[in-house]
Amino acid sequence: MALKALYEVPAPAKLNLFLHVVGRRDDGYHLLQSVFVPIDWADTLHFERRDDGQLRRHDLGPALPPDDLALRAATLLQRESGTSHGADISVLKRVPWGAGLGGGSSDAATTLLALNRVWGLGWPKSRLLALAPRLGADVAFFVGGTPAFVEGTGERLTPIALPPMTFAVVKPPALVSTPAIFASPELVRDTEPVIVEGFLADAVRLLDGDPFGRNDLQPVAQAQCEQVGQALAWLRARFGTARMTGSGSAVFARIDGIGPPAATVTGNVFDTLSAGWVGRWCRSLPEHPLRDWAG
Repeated sequence: MALKALYEVPAPAKLNLFLHVVGRRDDGYHLLQSVFVPIDWADTLHFERRDDGQLRRHDLGPALPPDDLALRAATLLQRESGTSHGADISVLKRVPWGAGLGGGSSDAATTLLALNRVWGLGWPKSRLLALAPRLGADVAFFVGGTPAFVEGTGERLTPIALPPMTFAVVKPPALVSTPAIFASPELVRDTEPVIVEGFLADAVRLLDGDPFGRNDLQPVAQAQCEQVGQALAWLRARFGTARMTGSGSAVFARIDGIGPPAATVTGNVFDTLSAGWVGRWCRSLPEHPLRDWAG
């Protein structure tokens, strides 16, 4: 049954706890291994059904590109389902773009899950997952709904359980070009593949070193964007560790040990960031808030 509207629908960001480039396909796409974890930094979307077939996006915060991923996801789902419905999609953007936090991909996944309900399609999750690669490499993860060991170009997901974690996340003003990073001759493309069981067995060493203590894109990003290195140095000076997420430019430090998140974090260390820099405390989510929105 179609719904009139859905309001206050979250689209959480993610962190890559590590990211390895393990090969390259003949078509040029890089093969990756990573662990994605959703965090409590989220955009908020509102959906109102239209019966004239039109799709319109309304920006409640920073202006988005005309063809942002939420609108592209709505267009794809409308076309593939053959529905006569349209939608007004309002986006309150909080997760910065160009950060490696997956904000646009998360918006796309939330749009698929929400419009599946608003339009009364009743599609199972497997059918939505089939659309995800056509929108972006990270969209499948957000549709999948759990922390995951991610392989291939982002389409192979193995759900995993992780302990609660707390992070300090910093995003400098500069953006990093993902295509430029993957085109760089300096990019390591032959990291030895690992298996999910190996990751889980070694989870106590998260963020501490090999084999799960690096992001293969980070050295190239630092060479191309000075602010990535500055952000990493800022976090290391305060927490002793730091890593870039995705293709950057956001970086993070885990600030708790294995176990429950710290009850409190004293002081506002982010007050020392320069103008234009963004920092916040984030906690991991055990699952996506919309995990059960499709069967």
